[in-house]
Amino acid sequence: MTPIDKSISPLRFSVSTWSLHRTLGDYSVYGPDAEKSILESVGKNGQLSLLELPARLAAFGISTLEICHFHLPSLDAGYLSELRATLEHEKIELFSLLVDAGDITHPQHAERDLAWIRSWLGVAGQLGAKRSRVIAGKSEPTAENLQTSVHGLRQLADTAEGQGVRLMTENWFGLLSQPTAIHTVFEQLEGRLGLCFDFGNWSGPTKYEDLTSIAPYAESCHTKAHFSTNDELDSDDYIRCLDITRAAGFSGPYTLIYDGPNPDEWNGLSRERQIVAPYIHP
Repeated sequence: MTPIDKSISPLRFSVSTWSLHRTLGDYSVYGPDAEKSILESVGKNGQLSLLELPARLAAFGISTLEICHFHLPSLDAGYLSELRATLEHEKIELFSLLVDAGDITHPQHAERDLAWIRSWLGVAGQLGAKRSRVIAGKSEPTAENLQTSVHGLRQLADTAEGQGVRLMTENWFGLLSQPTAIHTVFEQLEGRLGLCFDFGNWSGPTKYEDLTSIAPYAESCHTKAHFSTNDELDSDDYIRCLDITRAAGFSGPYTLIYDGPNPDEWNGLSRERQIVAPYIHP
């Protein structure tokens, strides 16, 4: 297992645009089979545009951001340059571009999806993102599928590194739904891959044991609390998961992920931040 370089990412708060998808307005989680014209509807009917978000984040007291690919309303070089300049002006670090679609282990479309994801790594480079998180695969974690994923991730790591971006993946979807699969992939990538550790993705009786097993790979943490339909935050689960990151020596950004029923996303983020704060400022 490759140890974490704690000099890279000091502990800090971060937010994903997913946590503000209602604030940002209309969107669609599109993939490599979508029409490019889908970008025309992104960001309409929102309270804030993506270009306005950096200033709002700065006022909220958070200076690190992750952007979901489908929240970008344009891939035009001029727009990407403007967004990068806005982030820099507001002193907002773009930690990661989250590529939330594509399946590099798909039995028919793996090469198409690999090329599509590779194009997003170029976007990450243009935006000045430090990292980009991609999906390792949606197939079952068979030995063959794991090797297909490793082969594809190596190619993506080559592209990412050429853009000055570090490649990450996440304990998400079928391929990386088990600790053993994550160990297999990370050991073969030999330090060229980071883990976006999302403790809201896994559940079941072995959840905490499984998360503990993979936590040492974590370079970012998607810090997602569970909210009931009555908007009650499960603080016991949240704290237990946060304790796992502390025990593993985690030193990256805690990216607050809010997906609760209350449409006031800033309120939900504030509630999560209050619980996470002692892990950043012990």
